[in-house]
Amino acid sequence: MSEPNPTVLFDDENPEWTEVDFAHALKGDAIPAAIRDAFGPGKRGRPVGTTKADAKKSVTLRLDPDVLEGWRATGPGWQARMNKALRAALEA
Repeated sequence: MSEPNPTVLFDDENPEWTEVDFAHALKGDAIPAAIRDAFGPGKRGRPVGTTKADAKKSVTLRLDPDVLEGWRATGPGWQARMNKALRAALEA
């Protein structure tokens, strides 16, 4: 079993909270509405209506290891080049 790290770093500007600090913390409805709204419940991700209708879709695709490594070896932007090659094959 490893020994706990005895090094404790203190931050005078942001000290560790004590039981008293937690007891005095604002809870639930006591938190101002502007702050609750900023962090409150909501969906994660982009706001509704901010994405294009024809935006690219994320998919899971199983490729042979040598094919994947071959595309990755072409450098940054390999996904866009793969998309272009797939589009060309579809149109052919």
